[in-house]
Amino acid sequence: MDPSANEWKPSAAAASWTPGFTVPKPSPAPAEESIKDDDDIDENDPLWKAVLKISEGDRERAMKLIADPDSLSKYPEVSALLGTEAMEVEEDNWESSETKDLATAVQDKMKIDDDPPAPEAEELKSAKPELPDHSEEDIPEGDPREHVNLVFIGHVDAGKSTLSGNILYLTDNVDKRTIERYEKEAKERNRESWFLAFIMDTNEEERAKGKTVEVGRAFFETEAKRYTIMDAPGHKNYVPNMIMGASQADIGILVISARKGEFEAGFDRGGQSREHAMLAKTLGITYLVVAINKMDEPTVKWSKARYDECVVKLRPFLKGCGFTIKKEVKFIPISGLTGANVKDEVDPSACDWWKPAWTKGENNTSCGTLMGLLDSLTMKGRDSEAPLRIPVLDRYSDRGTIAMGKVESGIAVAGKKVTLMPTRTQYKIDGVWANEKPVAAARPGENVLLKLSGAGLEDVQKGFVICGNPPCRSVSKVICQMALVEMPEKTRIMTAGFQTIFHAHTCEEECTVEKIFETTNNKGVVTKNARFAGVGMKVICMLELARTVPVEEFDEYPFLGRFTLRTEGKTIAIGKIIKLPPKKE
Repeated sequence: MDPSANEWKPSAAAASWTPGFTVPKPSPAPAEESIKDDDDIDENDPLWKAVLKISEGDRERAMKLIADPDSLSKYPEVSALLGTEAMEVEEDNWESSETKDLATAVQDKMKIDDDPPAPEAEELKSAKPELPDHSEEDIPEGDPREHVNLVFIGHVDAGKSTLSGNILYLTDNVDKRTIERYEKEAKERNRESWFLAFIMDTNEEERAKGKTVEVGRAFFETEAKRYTIMDAPGHKNYVPNMIMGASQADIGILVISARKGEFEAGFDRGGQSREHAMLAKTLGITYLVVAINKMDEPTVKWSKARYDECVVKLRPFLKGCGFTIKKEVKFIPISGLTGANVKDEVDPSACDWWKPAWTKGENNTSCGTLMGLLDSLTMKGRDSEAPLRIPVLDRYSDRGTIAMGKVESGIAVAGKKVTLMPTRTQYKIDGVWANEKPVAAARPGENVLLKLSGAGLEDVQKGFVICGNPPCRSVSKVICQMALVEMPEKTRIMTAGFQTIFHAHTCEEECTVEKIFETTNNKGVVTKNARFAGVGMKVICMLELARTVPVEEFDEYPFLGRFTLRTEGKTIAIGKIIKLPPKKE
């Protein structure tokens, strides 16, 4: 409103009266002398004339009425006069320059972002403060060492969090004082061996139950590489969380407990070691390091017989999951609690057979320690020349919308225009952070945070894919090849119409089996146009998705072409997309 219209003062006695329909509380009764002093009254004021008329010319009575606004409101002529004045004030103020400017600004913001003409774009760039361009010197190029994502998977209580915590401790990422605090806390909970797990399990629920719920993240470095640890939950209730973590990983570390009874529990039907190993292959893990943990346990005592027994049982199962044992799977005995064979080799007095075994290259392992083994693995399939693809893992707001994900192919550069699929909206990358440090560009394999210019929090969702040119496909039907590994207890066969949840990279969507084209049973017998499929069969079928999802054919982009089907808390099928519908012109 116009500041001059805020307060109308007919006299000193009526100092707190304001025009408008709402009448404020009466001010305290004026002093006697101020009522009599009427020199400052404007005789031409319409309100004063109306009040004087009501008072039949009695100036003293008129002064008292002015001083008591409540008594004035019952006179219709005064109310009408006040209403007109208030409306006049508002009408006069509506076309003020400030209001016009605000209305113009709001209209501008509501316009759809088209590509502006070149001169205007230059003006906009200079007006809006941005993160420095990637060519400027103050943003580092990024660490030249290769970045690798590790995910720790396996059955509940196999020792994943303890091993993760010990790696951080041995690489000097956790100081001794913190470890002592965790030791004290674990002792108070009567769980002395849990203290290393507390490094990764940070929330109260996880510490109280000794179960990992969320995917814990941490970083460590060696001279050769940089690593991000993802400590996945082992409990079957949290498998969707584990899928989210494993979808970003390059190397899976399958932690197996060598303790009598625990190894068997992890591999019985329903054990999480089986499901995690199966998911690991489907989610695109390049190498699987099988860490046979708890070798220092009193029931094991670094026994070679027990280690060999575990390896022999694991080999055929991992082969069935699709791993090439000689090239992709490595076996190593460790103790996550004492750190033996993690950074430093186990003492030969405790285990005399390990050094001769790895020097001969037994079980595909030619390094004596877990860290040495990880450094020796070379990552394949990282193409920085291919179009940019970053599946969105999560997003949050921090002075703009920040998208989280892993660069699968291409290079993420600040200032580059990207397309978000499946919505096909275009945004500009305002800033790139790798492991929470600002960088000019991020190569394949990096976990990144991207600030997207102009994107709202609701515009970016988990499961979307940030793409360069050309963008990836976005479809609601796929033809796929899959292996049926399990079925729910009440539904022992899969037929057309079967409903389940489709998981691919970071997205999950409801889907229906629309048509089964062919099945192949264990004996290799192919049935065309089969009416149903059972456990153990390979199936080629069409899936219809509830909404469009950004995916690609497996042969072109393997990381966007793998999927799993889950229902009733079980992984029932693993597969790959072999064909997408033709593109619409």
